[in-house]
Amino acid sequence: MNDVAIESQLEPYRRELTGYCYRMLGNAFEAEDAVQDTMVRAWKGFDRFEGRSSLRSWLYRIATNVCLNTLASAQLRVRPMDLGPAGSGHSDNPGEPRADEIWVGPAPDDRVLPERADPADVIAGRESVRLAFVAALQHLPPKQRAVLILREVLAWSAQEVAELLDTSVPSVNSALQRARATLAATDTAADVHRPLDDEQKALLTRYVSAFEAYDLDALTSLLHEDATLNMPPLPLWLRGHADIRAWMGGTGIGCVGSRLVPVTANGQPAFGQYRIAADGVGHEPWALIVLEVSGGKISVVSNFLDTARLFPLFGLPARLG
Repeated sequence: MNDVAIESQLEPYRRELTGYCYRMLGNAFEAEDAVQDTMVRAWKGFDRFEGRSSLRSWLYRIATNVCLNTLASAQLRVRPMDLGPAGSGHSDNPGEPRADEIWVGPAPDDRVLPERADPADVIAGRESVRLAFVAALQHLPPKQRAVLILREVLAWSAQEVAELLDTSVPSVNSALQRARATLAATDTAADVHRPLDDEQKALLTRYVSAFEAYDLDALTSLLHEDATLNMPPLPLWLRGHADIRAWMGGTGIGCVGSRLVPVTANGQPAFGQYRIAADGVGHEPWALIVLEVSGGKISVVSNFLDTARLFPLFGLPARLG
């Protein structure tokens, strides 16, 4: 089989494999690297693929091995809330930025979720890439993580997972039980993004209006009482109306005059935030904002500040105006 024919068989699986590797690794860039490595290995070994399993199963076996190898030497990826207690909104020292290797990062929906799916599958897919859920997965041992994703997210049978991991069905079931117990102790609640939901649309419209007007009263009214704000790669995070408002009205006052461009990340509403440019002409990238919503209000605001890498990933322009 020639190279073009092999590539045509492999490429349709790239998107779902990226979603799988993202859940495993907690970082969109590492996930894309892992999938590229998977594709290269599959291309090189295609003549040895004899159809004893489906092409999809074979690719997932390769991708799983790539991810497990990566995780063997990787640092645990976390969110700022995992590092210590909440800080003060009156602080003018958010701490030194930490290396990218420690953070759970955002991922564009169009890179990690199926292109076409029925509504139930769309909702399930969005739930399985929520930031809180992906962060919780990172606390599982790598093989437990793979078992839970394959069984609970991708709906593989215990027998299929056992064959992929070269283990037994009882071992798979035991790993799944332990993984479920760990996740049950973690608060990962958040609603997924439903673009056609009138209540969500109204909430997001109010959020954009309040943020662009920098109306802190209106913004605070959209937050749960115990809402949190975090800003990777800075370790500081805040909890509650008073501290979030104090930060936004103090250290964060430079966000006055910002503009927001909507995107979707991790099955949740997100925005590219652009602050007024230093030269006063137009707006420059400042943060990728990902909102976690529950019960009609915002529970978590994550401001990812690595715009040099994240804005191109999300297809956001390098400048407004």
